[in-house]
Amino acid sequence: MNNNIKLPKIKNIINVYASKFLNVFEVDFKDRQNNDKKWIVASRMPQDKYIDKIMNKTDKDRVDAVIIVGYKDTGDESNQEIFPQNQDALVVIREFRIPINDYIYSLPAGLVDPGDDIYETAIREMKEETGLDLISIDKDRTCHKAYASVGMSDESLAIVYGRVGGSLSNDYMEDTELIEPMYMTKEEARKLLARKDVNIDIKAWLILKEFAGC
Repeated sequence: MNNNIKLPKIKNIINVYASKFLNVFEVDFKDRQNNDKKWIVASRMPQDKYIDKIMNKTDKDRVDAVIIVGYKDTGDESNQEIFPQNQDALVVIREFRIPINDYIYSLPAGLVDPGDDIYETAIREMKEETGLDLISIDKDRTCHKAYASVGMSDESLAIVYGRVGGSLSNDYMEDTELIEPMYMTKEEARKLLARKDVNIDIKAWLILKEFAGC
């Protein structure tokens, strides 16, 4: 990497929309040729924390949301490797999402509440969205922080892997949620990935590809 490359420089940040769960910022910056430019950014953070984060590089360990890769517990004590080839089924949800006004296949997920860590969040969200209990977590496989859409947002995600038990249920959903939880076998995953008539989350697509071995 050439350390002499001139980087764009942020000059000002304006909060153009604020709500409980999402803020939209207009970021004024100078490009590499010193031209004035603007970028629109969506963030989970309020303005003061967002500015502090990107200007002063604080809160580096903060994660906004958690995705849970849950495998059906088979009760086979000789097979404790969680991922992926020797597992029978993966937990998938089919959820109605307002931004696309349609259903989409994805993995259980949710926002990290203040004071919670990613594992507490994973346990809570798995229960709320599927009715299942996250009975063991493979911390060695955890992705502690990654970004999904940096072209428009600073939102960061963790990915937690684990085994689940109990019964699938809709009893714990919030009023704003419409979720159909299911177990998906490798063959069912291959069929879903081959379809052109359904919506699928990119993170779920990648996980399902590895799970199904295709």
